[in-house]
Amino acid sequence: MLNKKLKASLHVVFWAYMFLSPMQYMRGTGMSVFQYLMNCMSPLLLMVVFYANFLWLTPRYFVSGKHRYYLIINTMMAVGFAVILHYWMDYSRVLFQPGGLMVRTSDAIDEFFFYVRDIINFAIFATVATCIRLAQQWYWAEKGRKDAETAQVNAELSNLRNQINPHFLLNTLNNIYALTAFDQKRAQEAIQQLSVMLRHMLYDNQLDEVSLGDEIQFMENYVNLMKIRLPQNVDVRFDKHVSKPELPIAPLIFISLIENAFKHGVSPTKPSFIHISISTEVEREDDGGIRDIVEFTIENSNYPKNQQDRSGHGIGLEQVRRRLDLTYWHRNVWERGTTDDNKVYYSKVRIRI
Repeated sequence: MLNKKLKASLHVVFWAYMFLSPMQYMRGTGMSVFQYLMNCMSPLLLMVVFYANFLWLTPRYFVSGKHRYYLIINTMMAVGFAVILHYWMDYSRVLFQPGGLMVRTSDAIDEFFFYVRDIINFAIFATVATCIRLAQQWYWAEKGRKDAETAQVNAELSNLRNQINPHFLLNTLNNIYALTAFDQKRAQEAIQQLSVMLRHMLYDNQLDEVSLGDEIQFMENYVNLMKIRLPQNVDVRFDKHVSKPELPIAPLIFISLIENAFKHGVSPTKPSFIHISISTEVEREDDGGIRDIVEFTIENSNYPKNQQDRSGHGIGLEQVRRRLDLTYWHRNVWERGTTDDNKVYYSKVRIRI
């Protein structure tokens, strides 16, 4: 939208042109400055009509739905100003025409068309002023709505990020607590790893984006920490095929998927697996441009909790869906489900950066 100085300049330039337009008839006619000023009555009345609608009639009557009053006042103003302008021009001819006003045959048709012409001019300026004011108010209303939506989205994203922290900490502290019972040295190492992860959560999590390389390192630390209490029959792999670790990514966007895999994909007695993969690629768009793609895939054995153990109630996955929608609207695809035999759960997220 045009800034205030530019808008004011456009108003000044337009009305300067309107008021200076009578000067094009002065050259070679002997028109005096006073006669020129008398001829400025027409643009002056047009200006009054324009700003009366722009500043008063449109916001007070038209926008509020009082269209009848808006039309009545504009009609009275247009007709009244047309009469004033007609008699003003006759008076100007009496003052400035040599030998006084020439005797003319009264022609009602000519008089009528003069009035119609002036009324139409006033109506045009009133309509233009109303359209400009309505467009201006629509712009500010739309801008206010978008600003409110942006503030709401930012607040919701912040709230979602804050919800991730206690959910993550609860699982991690439980693992360290279990480790202290049989290996204090490893527990100390785990606490040190946790401190590095907390630094990422406390500082980087407050940013809108972090580098993909830093986020991968955070996920690796988390996986190593979770592996502490896993039995030997669990196969955990984390494959990385990232050519651009500097790509920006929303922090902690995938961690809930990894948490879910460790929660539902591990059996204390049966062979289990958790396979994680993250990669980047370049995709060519229809318009010839290129777009970086981040693809995160995780597969795990499917051991869903029974009805007596429903801790979390899927909060983590709901957060993933909401964050993807808020941060990468129309730029993400999330496929998830189980295989036909219900033994493997898979989740695949593609994000267009």
